[in-house]
Amino acid sequence: MKLKATELHPLMQEYLHELNVLRQLSPHTLKAYGLDLSDLQNFALEDFVELLNVSNGHVRRWAARLHSKGKSARSIARALSAWRGWYDWLTEKDARRDARAGKMTSNLVANPVDDVKAPKRLKSLPKALSVEQALALVNQAVKEAQEKKDFESIRDAAIIDLLYSSGLRLSELLGIDVMQSKDRQHESAGWLDWDAAEVTVLGKGGKRRTVPVGAPAMRSLAEWREFRNAGSYSEKSIALFLSSTGGRLPPRTVQARLRTLAMRAGLPTHVHPHMMRHSFASHVLQSSQDLRAVQEMLGHASIASTQIYTSLDFQHLAQAYDKAHPRAKAGKD
Repeated sequence: MKLKATELHPLMQEYLHELNVLRQLSPHTLKAYGLDLSDLQNFALEDFVELLNVSNGHVRRWAARLHSKGKSARSIARALSAWRGWYDWLTEKDARRDARAGKMTSNLVANPVDDVKAPKRLKSLPKALSVEQALALVNQAVKEAQEKKDFESIRDAAIIDLLYSSGLRLSELLGIDVMQSKDRQHESAGWLDWDAAEVTVLGKGGKRRTVPVGAPAMRSLAEWREFRNAGSYSEKSIALFLSSTGGRLPPRTVQARLRTLAMRAGLPTHVHPHMMRHSFASHVLQSSQDLRAVQEMLGHASIASTQIYTSLDFQHLAQAYDKAHPRAKAGKD
């Protein structure tokens, strides 16, 4: 059966119709699958291969062709999934059947996409602020606390200072109590040692770790504790960070406040709490080059999880080289 390059095969159309009616896939997904099946059809037309006579070797060659065209590993994986799904559907339906425009005989005895894997996806690097951006954000929070001297501003300055100072996860930060407590009603997940300038938190896998807190962050925390304890807030909860109603602060509030402060600080990117953790790790590694210490402070079970920050460190060094080295820029002798 001869088809135009722009005309999708009737069996492909039927397959997409079933995905729409029976599986009720979203229009966006159906459109993507349609484009992927169109690519499959065009490759077959270019190589003069009947769709129902496609072999595993053909699929491997066409997947490589997608890669050579600049398709990402994610896009290639989705295309292979669409192709595999169609051939599975054909096998179930029995490919030897009339296909609207004539008799089609298939040599399809197995799914030709089986065992064909997409290229491995490159692990995306975590997004971190530069040192200048992180300091601008912290300084903005501290400045607003000093100027406004209100509940939210003083609390937010302490939160942002602590996030950047100690690299805590948001859940760890919100689990901190003013002091350690353990009784029948409550056992602290985390707490501050105000004298030792250390914070103990409960991380992933129920593992506790203790992380140092820098002097500027301790000052912000002390100011918040004083403000917190001066009012009636401390009577409602033992949590260090409270909402305006006196309960433990919810994650969404921290996310929203951090995003707003970043905008007021003039940062050109969306900032979220985990970005502060990435920034902490990257900046400590840049200064110390001590991967094991960073691993312990982050609470990573495996050092492999920490090693991704060495890529960020290399990017920092490459940028410094480009700015400083006299022969780094193109066109210079």
